[in-house]
Amino acid sequence: EAILVPWKALPKRVSKLYFAMRVIEKFEEIEGRNPGETSVADLPTVLKLRNELCEAQSFTESQIPDALLERLLSGRMEFPPVCAIIGGILGQEVIKAISCKGEPLKNFFYFDAMDGKGIIEDISIPLSE
Repeated sequence: EAILVPWKALPKRVSKLYFAMRVIEKFEEIEGRNPGETSVADLPTVLKLRNELCEAQSFTESQIPDALLERLLSGRMEFPPVCAIIGGILGQEVIKAISCKGEPLKNFFYFDAMDGKGIIEDISIPLSE
């Protein structure tokens, strides 16, 4: 449900990583590729797809920088310290869900290895009036 929310309906504070990952996810779906089977050589096709998705969503292309897409396309290898962080957070969320204690993460968690920050995005369907 969360991925069906129109981009324009999302709060302005939503990370650019969310939109960039959605573009790459769509690219992998269209091309029939598995996650991680992308390279910088795919950048022209991904940029074209970004433009099409932004137009369809009435969204500004500048919100998804070329450099961010390029960085995501080229980062194909696993980085053990990041895997450990993500695994720890996922384990914590499983324990919360099983024990019914604490608020679980809402929808999306992104870890940006470039700046070492974890971002939680609450992508909720807007309440109908």
